[in-house]
Amino acid sequence: MSAIDQLLDQARARIQRFTPEETLSHLRAGALVLDIRPVAQRAAHGVVPGALCIERNVLEWRLDPSCAHRIPEADSCERRVIVLCQQGYASSLAADSLRSLGYAQAADMIDGFDGWRAAGLPTAEFSP
Repeated sequence: MSAIDQLLDQARARIQRFTPEETLSHLRAGALVLDIRPVAQRAAHGVVPGALCIERNVLEWRLDPSCAHRIPEADSCERRVIVLCQQGYASSLAADSLRSLGYAQAADMIDGFDGWRAAGLPTAEFSP
């Protein structure tokens, strides 16, 4: 097993993981769903309506409630946060990082945007 596979397994052992359908239910209930994909992927494949787009390279700064660069939605580490990427790998690592920041309910979406689309859930065109 490669080092990254071990790292991924360790991260996934510390976070919750939701199916696309479960993610939609949490989104409707007020969870913060974060799309960490680069703009090129969002432009090519579309977005999840209602998800907040924050690229991976600035995620921790935008979600740290004590950081001057945080987003207004990062008002409490008690809020459920679900991270999605294209296929569900980078989102696991990102959710684990948010867990380390204090988000006890940090989770990721299994199979990422590809899984969301395959489940027939609503998508929208990306508009910068």
